[in-house]
Amino acid sequence: MSTGQAKIRILLADDHALVRRGVRLILDREPDLEVVAEAGDGAEAIAITRSQDVDLAVLDIAMPRLTGLQAARELLALKPRLRILMLTMHDNEQYLFQALKAGASGYVLKSVADRDLVAAMRGEPFLYPGAVTALIRNYLDRVRNGEEAPDQLLTPREEEVLKLVAEGHTSKEIAELLVISVKTVQRHRENLLHKLGLRDRLELTRYAIRAGLVQP
Repeated sequence: MSTGQAKIRILLADDHALVRRGVRLILDREPDLEVVAEAGDGAEAIAITRSQDVDLAVLDIAMPRLTGLQAARELLALKPRLRILMLTMHDNEQYLFQALKAGASGYVLKSVADRDLVAAMRGEPFLYPGAVTALIRNYLDRVRNGEEAPDQLLTPREEEVLKLVAEGHTSKEIAELLVISVKTVQRHRENLLHKLGLRDRLELTRYAIRAGLVQP
């Protein structure tokens, strides 16, 4: 690549500093890639993107405060031209589908990051081979059963409340974290149970795990 071409400016978000260091080592070997910022969670990634010029955000799925999935949606609302790449340890169909719905253009497993990561940052959308198989299987199953993929059921605020409920926070703690009233939190919890057809906190937590909001 000629030195005159602009580098791809990358934001790297993962709550493990060791992972960020390892990924940075992979990327620093490439003359056209430059990590310009690092974040330890989804909320920090959003704050950085507001103030810095970033072309590509590499997000871990499971992060505190805001997951990579939640952050991806907010980042794309903030900067629609931003490319999002999910880097995860989870070879999991549910996480994969949620990432694609959130607007990610790539899904790379940490276990093969040294092989796939750089390729995923250039050109067309990137999925590891097993992910392609999963997408095809899911599509065929839906066609066979006459089903369509469900739309996003929850509002962003309901999703935030669900994540915090699943992490074990009380209604009072959630109200303080989101700067809303306890009564509003309780109303969101009731709406969550009604929308999802669930009965209690345990079932909400299981749903949050399946949806990729919290780790099992």
